[in-house]
Amino acid sequence: MKKLFILFLVLIVNLSFSQKGKEFILKSPNEKIEIRILVNDKITWTISHEKDVILAPSTMSITLGENQVLGKNAVVLNSKTATVNTSFDAPFYKKKSVKNNYNQLTVNFKNDFSVEYRAFDDGVAYRFVTKKKKDITVQSEEVVLNFDQDFPTLMPYVRDLRNPKDPYISSFEAHYENKKISEFAKDTLAFLPFLIDYKNHKKAVFLEASLEDYPGLFVTNNPSKSGFEGRFSHYPLQEKNGGFNNINRLITDRADYLVQTKGTRNFPWRIVVISENDSALANNDMVQKLSEPTQIKDLSWIKPGKVAWDWWNDWNIYNIDFKAGINTETYKYYIDFASKNKVEYVVLDEGWSLEEDIMKHNPNVDLEALLAYGKERNVGIILWSSWMALTKNTDGILKNYVDLGIKGFKVDFLDRDDAKMVQSVYDIAQKAADQHLLLDFHGMYKPTGIQRTFPNILNFEGVKGLENNKWTPNDDVPTYDCTIPFIRMVAGPMDYTPGAMRNATKSEFKPSHSNPMSQGTRCHQLALYTIFEAPLQMMADSPTAYMKEQESTDFIAKTPTTFDETVALDGEVGKFVAITRRKNTTWYLGAITNWDSRDITIDFSFLEKGKKFEAEIFSDGLNADKAATDYKREIITVDSNTKLKYHLAPGGGLAAIIQLKN
Repeated sequence: MKKLFILFLVLIVNLSFSQKGKEFILKSPNEKIEIRILVNDKITWTISHEKDVILAPSTMSITLGENQVLGKNAVVLNSKTATVNTSFDAPFYKKKSVKNNYNQLTVNFKNDFSVEYRAFDDGVAYRFVTKKKKDITVQSEEVVLNFDQDFPTLMPYVRDLRNPKDPYISSFEAHYENKKISEFAKDTLAFLPFLIDYKNHKKAVFLEASLEDYPGLFVTNNPSKSGFEGRFSHYPLQEKNGGFNNINRLITDRADYLVQTKGTRNFPWRIVVISENDSALANNDMVQKLSEPTQIKDLSWIKPGKVAWDWWNDWNIYNIDFKAGINTETYKYYIDFASKNKVEYVVLDEGWSLEEDIMKHNPNVDLEALLAYGKERNVGIILWSSWMALTKNTDGILKNYVDLGIKGFKVDFLDRDDAKMVQSVYDIAQKAADQHLLLDFHGMYKPTGIQRTFPNILNFEGVKGLENNKWTPNDDVPTYDCTIPFIRMVAGPMDYTPGAMRNATKSEFKPSHSNPMSQGTRCHQLALYTIFEAPLQMMADSPTAYMKEQESTDFIAKTPTTFDETVALDGEVGKFVAITRRKNTTWYLGAITNWDSRDITIDFSFLEKGKKFEAEIFSDGLNADKAATDYKREIITVDSNTKLKYHLAPGGGLAAIIQLKN
């Protein structure tokens, strides 16, 4: 009996040691990227790209109720690997089809959970998966990002004055601060995506995907200042009105947990996108690849397009015989402009209704008359609403307005990404899809893939867009414009709202409420319609301003908002970017620079060989350094062998439409 007991102890010890120090290695299809997973008392992963350490050993875990930690002293049951090489259609995207090639490792653990790892040629990701029969409470999640050197970062920090005691109330609008990891801003959080610069042309962007029924990820610095730790907003228990015009919902009490959720579920992907050159970041599909496929069977009613927008230009139309403002006559003028220029939509922003009750209209706005007027002219109408007002009776409001003929809603002032808000976004998306309504989420956290799941969501803000030109004179906008294609746009489309016709040099720029201007040249603004992804793209300036600049307006109107193919030609984060996109047989090209003037060479080798193309090119004028509205328009013949050099003025740009010759 004693011998049997000793043998039993030996077996237990051997089994225990067999679970310690288990190591798994997963490589990308091209074998440049390697993930090394170590299961010991904790689960850690290390990422390397060739000989460079992208992420030093970093732990991961999820703590459930009753202090059950998934990832602490975890016991491996088995593991399996798979290789996937496929593609999927992307009908409202920057390309018609997305290639999806990766190697996957799934490690199954005792206690009904797994961790899935994927290695792509352009990055890596992991997520937790649980298979528990009963619902679970997620107390916390451990997301650690450690680095072996003090690398420079480009980090967007949370700085929102509406509720200083709650750092999780945020508009998710911030310029990127260039600081080393150890210099992370004290006593604050940063939101995703952000960038690490490894100083050897390699960079990494950190973000998340498939965020459903779960709070969004923030980061702060770890105690040793050698990396970052994840932070999440706890579930809201009590809220009150506050913020701008009292139309935000501010949290007054939070639970001691993140979310109560299903026990069998996939958790969000934690993603590291890795690039060997900056331009690759401007044409990345990682979030799209890691998102859930569409839930909408019939997509035929979803119509992307451009939108004549009222708010940025302060309804400032003139040379008319009526008083401009939030009234029926003004909106008919916007509809006439949209119809004449084949702009698909007009948005009625704040003021068309009561802000707290959008079922009550502004008496100066005859909505039914405007809908009939727009229908006659083939112009759809989109309505603005705060999230708070829409969620008072989402079903009733959507049904009421779809019956009237509205095409969609611009939903504003969400300003949170706790689990309650995230689930509300999914709820609104589903209900809007059921009613065949489009959505533009303004005042919104960064996209995390729901745009693939619910493609009726055509745009998201989560970016410090053109509206900020109205009140922030000290912002360096051209540099930001040359940064977000490599960071924020990796997450998905951006409701930046370009299109300013009053353009200013650095010394001449000033904020203006009713006659707002942009920093940089006219060609910089024109180029943004190709560079910035936005299936629902605003035209921010006044119809009067556009009609005075009809040549530029014609160019914008001809530029589509979704494409069949994208090629990132060149770029350097924060300095310049050049992108071309194809729709059918026509190519659209945009290039912009920061406040540094520069010469760039456009290589037209992306064009079909053996074919001739006619290029309509808008380039900075000779005097654009003093008069930012100065530009040159020319029409030339090009082919795949053409290489042309252009000078970009400070804050300048280049824009082109390149059509196949008959």
